[in-house]
Amino acid sequence: MTTAELARALGLAPRTIQKYRKDGLLTPDLESIGGHARWNVERVREELRRVAAERRENR
Repeated sequence: MTTAELARALGLAPRTIQKYRKDGLLTPDLESIGGHARWNVERVREELRRVAAERRENR
């Protein structure tokens, strides 16, 4: 799915997904030659859960 579709599925803004990608928190499953990301929503949900858990541990 596209970044916009992923954002809608997760209830986030597309810019949030883009920022997480830029910051290295999320990695797309595929990237086109033109740099467009394609995502697997279930894998991204797992990544976000892991990031949230790590942040809770580091408080």
